[in-house]
Amino acid sequence: MRKQVLAISLGLLTLGAFAQKKELRSIEKALKNNDFTGALTIVNSLDGSIESADDKYKAKYYFLKGQAFAGKKEYQKAADSFNQLFDFEKKIGKERYSAEARPKLDKLIQSVSERAINLYNKEKNFGEASKYFYLTYKLSPRDTAFAYNAAVSATQAKDYDGAINYYKELLSIGYTGKEVQYFAVNKSTGKEENLGSKTQRDLMVKSGKYSNPSQKTTEGKTASIMKNFALLLKEQGKTDEAIAAISEARKANKNDLNLILNEAQLYIELGKMDKFGELMNEAVALDPNNPTLYYNLGVVNFNQGRAEDAAKYYKKAIELKPDYADAYMNLSVVILDKEKAIVEEMNKNLSNFKKYDELALKQKGVYQEALPYLEKADSLNRSIDTVKSLMSIYEVLEMEAKAKEFRDLYKSMR
Repeated sequence: MRKQVLAISLGLLTLGAFAQKKELRSIEKALKNNDFTGALTIVNSLDGSIESADDKYKAKYYFLKGQAFAGKKEYQKAADSFNQLFDFEKKIGKERYSAEARPKLDKLIQSVSERAINLYNKEKNFGEASKYFYLTYKLSPRDTAFAYNAAVSATQAKDYDGAINYYKELLSIGYTGKEVQYFAVNKSTGKEENLGSKTQRDLMVKSGKYSNPSQKTTEGKTASIMKNFALLLKEQGKTDEAIAAISEARKANKNDLNLILNEAQLYIELGKMDKFGELMNEAVALDPNNPTLYYNLGVVNFNQGRAEDAAKYYKKAIELKPDYADAYMNLSVVILDKEKAIVEEMNKNLSNFKKYDELALKQKGVYQEALPYLEKADSLNRSIDTVKSLMSIYEVLEMEAKAKEFRDLYKSMR
């Protein structure tokens, strides 16, 4: 009796394996005819029984399932199926289908990434591009740059919630944006070229067509990510979260100049110029030969009523960058600001001719002090503002030829 039960059980197993083999052949036939819906219908019918199948059938099932989903453009499910295949065949130590499946998965990933790039560059459909960039990352998690592209695209689509979520994921996986680029010199042109990967670079050098192999690490995007993340939070009115996010990043990167500048930019957005000034001082300590930092300190100090300090910083910026047109212009503005107090006194002494004349002379002295800086700004970067200001000064200083020249110039620019 026991032998009979065993024989019946074996017979059932044989029938099950036969049925699975038949169904798998049906899936193959449907795939050859591009009947992906039909293939998936059969795939779904096998879902409940495939776990008990022989290893060779199970591996084939994952392989065919991946192709069926790929044909239906259900890319995530296709990738999941192919990855199930890779994991399974690695576990059993036999590769029957993985070698054939890998290029299919690579092609699928390439198709999705190309769609993302076209949506972004050609169609300018940033919302859809964001979804496809993120899908590329999910299909190939090692390609973390696509998650960054998803965040950038979502921001441009004004999908701030989506962008914030992408940035959060980038931060959680420790994405820095740094990458190693592999270069070699093309012997026929004498120019250094980026050859993509170390393997490709080494092959090209070995071929004899390239020489002088080298590699460079690109600048990271940590500061940019934190800046964008914080500004998005601010855009949603989450000011405290924005400040906390960028402050947290700075704890781990205290001497990162870009992070300091990005935090400073955030405080400008919030109108907190005192904090902006503090951060500019930190930045100057790290990069004392950066003219832009001194220029920004000039702006901060002037806006906070410290004209002498502002002038000092503008002069330092000019010392470091002699052709800094904006610094010359702002320095002239700082000097001309002295005129306000003089004009107020003049208005109080309209009947006191002696005092009035003294003040008028003092006013001209201010104009004469500002004139060379304003003329320099105009020579470096002429604008209607520099021309109008110079015209007014020349008139007050009774420099008639110059005044006429700039009056005519101003009329032609209006």
